[in-house]
Order: sequence, then C-alpha cells, then structure tokens
Amino acid sequence: MVCRDVGRGTQALIEASRGELAVAARALAHATSIGFITGFFVPRDGVAAPETDGPVGTALLAAALGACGVPVRIAVDSPCADAVRAAVHETGIEVGVDEVGVEDRPGIERVAAAWRAAGVSHAVAIERCGLSPDGRPRNMRGADVSPWTAPLDDLYTAGDWVRLGVGDGGNEIGMGKLPAGLIARTVPNGEKIACITSCDHLVVAGVSNWGAYGLMAALAVVHAPWSPVLSRFLTAERDHAITQAIVEKAGAVDGVTARNEPTVDGFPADVHAEVIDGLRRIAWGQAAD
Repeated sequence: MVCRDVGRGTQALIEASRGELAVAARALAHATSIGFITGFFVPRDGVAAPETDGPVGTALLAAALGACGVPVRIAVDSPCADAVRAAVHETGIEVGVDEVGVEDRPGIERVAAAWRAAGVSHAVAIERCGLSPDGRPRNMRGADVSPWTAPLDDLYTAGDWVRLGVGDGGNEIGMGKLPAGLIARTVPNGEKIACITSCDHLVVAGVSNWGAYGLMAALAVVHAPWSPVLSRFLTAERDHAITQAIVEKAGAVDGVTARNEPTVDGFPADVHAEVIDGLRRIAWGQAAD
C-alpha cells in the first residue's frame, strides 16, 4: 500500500528494502523513548520554504506514540522548525521540539546529550535530507541545500539507539543502507544522488508521509495494546488538517510543485485519503471516519 513507486523510478529501492516495514514496526513496538528527525527545505523558483512531506507524517506518528505513553521528541533545524511546530500543535498532543540552527554544531551536541539523558532507544528519520558522498546534502535535483540544512546526520548517529529511516527518493537519512548504485536519480555531473548515512531498518515509500502511516498501521497489527490509540490518529481528516495547518501557518510548500498549497509530492488530499483508508481497512477493518 505505501511501498510502491509513484513515478520516481524508485522500484529498485523498494525491492531492495522489501519487508523492512514489518521489521521496522516490530522494532518500534519495543521503543521506550523515541527521537524523530524531519524537515526538508525547498529553495527553488523563487520559493524558500519547508516542504509538506515529512513534518505531517512525523507529527502524527510521534503524537500517536506519545498518546500510547511512549516519550517522544522531534529534532529539526531552524528553517523547518515552524512547520514542525505547527504540525505538532495541530495534533493536540504535546511533543517536545528540539530546534537546531543550520550552523549550530554545538546545538547538535546539546540535543544529542539531551536524547541520551532521556534514554532515547530509537531514532526515526522521516523525509530528512542527508549527506551525499561529497559531504553535502542535496535535493532530488542535485542542488546543494546546505545553506538551509543542518547536519542532523550527526545527531542520528550520536547514540547507540536503534535507527529507523523513512524516505522516498534516495537522498534521505537512512538510505545509506542501500547500495548507492540503486539510486535512480543523478545530479548534473552524472553522479548518483544518494545519502551515505545508514540505518538499521529502512522504509522506502512512495511518499514519506505514507511510510509513517504504514508504520502506524503495522504497529496496530503487531502491538495490539496500542491499536485503539493509533486508530484515532491515522485518519484522512487529521492528515489533511495538519497539511493545511503547516501551509497556512508556516508557509510550507509541496516539494514537487513548490506551491504553497495543501498537497504533498504533487498529490492532492484525496490521493492521501485513499492510502490512509486502505491502511485502516487492513489494520482495523474499517474506513476512515
């Protein structure tokens, strides 16, 4: 339902990571404290804003797990922080947000220390641009986005926590688990776009938010005590409301179209609703309310 190519040439990545959604969900079911990382900035065509994919799925998954009694927090760099805060606020669940400046390396160390002190057992990166082989974060067009991207890869790898990665293209944190040669996209000089930061469990989804929703549905199946709570958060209405909120309150844009509208990766709300309804039928035997 969520791990499928939506026209980006990612089928090889999906095949190479097949089965990881189930493994990742089972790992997450044992989490005692979770640190999330998200936020992907879009500087293109006169637009400079955080994208809608990532913060929405992260906020819903974090809020749902928080409501299940698992301590959660979200790390994000300053350019995407308002979008994450708006998304979290819309969930109605209090989730701590650790903001780091783009060039604030001491800030990364400070957050890493806070995560370790909080006993974070699992780190989950969702649609978070990671470092490429040349040491720079690059978007799917090959552009260097380091002026808007803190090296949160260093936070991701700063502890002995279990690392989960969710992405949809190859340049996101966690994708280093796959051979770089599988990445379909190339930068102008012909090199493959690939993040070198690896993970323990990797979910390659058609849209990264879908990967977060797939984890929610899978958790409902593998960890029944959480199922009723997760059901409250995985709804098409919540997905659209949060997307709308970050567009209106934080100026977020669609990462594919670069438009300030409540779409994600070029897909309107009804496409995401169809995915969510399908997940609900699988996990709970019912459509979204």
